[in-house]
Amino acid sequence: MIPLSSVVSTGLTWSKVSHQNYELKRDDEVAGTLHRPSFWSSTVLAETQSGRWTFRRDGWLGAGAQILDSNSQQEIATFKSSWKGDGKLTFADGQTFHLECKGLWHPVWSVITENGETLLLLHTREKEVEVTARCAVTDSRLSLLIMFTWYRVLQAEEDAEATSVAAAYMGLEGNGALPLLSDRRARSEE
Repeated sequence: MIPLSSVVSTGLTWSKVSHQNYELKRDDEVAGTLHRPSFWSSTVLAETQSGRWTFRRDGWLGAGAQILDSNSQQEIATFKSSWKGDGKLTFADGQTFHLECKGLWHPVWSVITENGETLLLLHTREKEVEVTARCAVTDSRLSLLIMFTWYRVLQAEEDAEATSVAAAYMGLEGNGALPLLSDRRARSEE
């Protein structure tokens, strides 16, 4: 793996390697990976040259997340989501970042420092990462922020898919295409 510190500002792209694996590349060289151990797992493993982390859903309906050091299983940071999907990432050392998503057709996720400076942008449609500032953030923390932001994008996409499937099912059920649950219960009582 190449170090993310070698990335000046652009040139990082995401690609899906398999159903549960993603790679972050620069000029066809792997800079990081995301791996979900199984389809049903809520845990994702991230790895760069700077470290190995475990991302795990947390909170009510899994809207938040925990970041653990993969080796020690020590909590590094927690993410608290707002109702819009963006939220606040707080590290154990007290440093905080705000993650937000703007745009409907070409969403861009931003990581913003406590001072309001945009640290990085993740362009979801283009699958590109743009490091916009190198403020007081270590290479390891920058690597972790890039990996975690991509994890949040994938989490948001999964949640949207689940919602659309549920809405489609409810729409079919309400239009008579599928028997209503109350109709099924009434027939079973007869």
